[in-house]
Amino acid sequence: MRIGIVGAGSIGLLFAAYLHRVFEVTLYTRTEAQADWINKHGVQLKKGIGPLTAQVNAVPLDKGIGEAELTIIAVKQYQLESILEGLPQGGNYLFLQNGMGHLNALAHLSAENIYVGSVEHGALRENPTTVSHNGAGITRVAVYRGSSELLENFARNVPDFFPIQIAGDYYKMLANKLAANAVINPLTAILGVNNGELVNNKYFEKALEGLFDEVAQILSFTDRTNALTKVKGICRNTAENRSSMLKDLDAGRPTEVDAILGFLVDEAYRKKLKTPMISTYYHLIKGRELASRREMR
Repeated sequence: MRIGIVGAGSIGLLFAAYLHRVFEVTLYTRTEAQADWINKHGVQLKKGIGPLTAQVNAVPLDKGIGEAELTIIAVKQYQLESILEGLPQGGNYLFLQNGMGHLNALAHLSAENIYVGSVEHGALRENPTTVSHNGAGITRVAVYRGSSELLENFARNVPDFFPIQIAGDYYKMLANKLAANAVINPLTAILGVNNGELVNNKYFEKALEGLFDEVAQILSFTDRTNALTKVKGICRNTAENRSSMLKDLDAGRPTEVDAILGFLVDEAYRKKLKTPMISTYYHLIKGRELASRREMR
C-alpha cells in the first residue's frame, strides 16, 4: 500500500518512521531543505535506544501532493486550509488534527473516503530528520465519510508495536481526545511542565480536574469518571512529553488554542453554559501568543 504523509513535524516523522516498515511511504515537507535532508539521511527514530533509521521518500509540499492509496494529514489545524486546497480530488484521507474545529472543513472536501484520527503517542521532533518517541500509546481512527474497508486494511497491516484501533463513532472518539487536549495542553503550556506533572503534583491535579469538569459539561459526557481516568492515563503514558502547545509557545509559534479551547468556548456559548476556567485559559494562551509576536517585532 502506498501511503502519503503530509507534514513532517513530530507526528508526521513518527508515522513515517514506523509505517515505512510495511508500506511505501512518501513524506511531504514544508521546505525543500528538510526534504533533501530526509532523502539523504532518512528519518531518525529515537526510542530508548537508537536512533533507528527509516529510509522514506520526501517531497517538498510546493511540488504538489501526489496520489496514494491513503494520505495521512499530520499538520496543525491552523495549517489545514492551505493543505486542503492542494489535495487531489477523490482520494482517501486520514486527518490527525487536534480539536474538532476541522470537521466543518472536511464536510466540503471532495474525497472517496475521509477518516479522522486521534493520536495518543508522545513525540518530540528534535531536528528536521529526528523524532523521539517519548510515550507509546495508540492511534484511534474512525470513518467520517465513506467506507471502512480501506481503513480496516490499513489497521490490519500496521506494525503490532504501532497499533491502529478503529472506533465506531468518530464524534465520540474525537470528543474524548478533545477532552484530553483541552486539559493537558493549556495547563502544561501555562505551568511550563511536562505532561506527567499534571498527575504527579496534587495541586496541578486539582486544577486538571476542575478544568476537565467544564470540558465534560460542554461535551455532555455521561461517564465523567471513566473519561477523567483516560485523561490522567494519557498524562502518565506521556509523562516525559512536552505538549504541543507548550512547545509552540516556547518556540514563538502559533498554537492550536482556537481549534481546542476556542471550539469549546463557542460550544459553551451556544449551549448557554458558564465555563470560567476554559475562558481564562483560552485568554491566557492568546495573551502569550500576542506577547511572543510583539517580542519578535
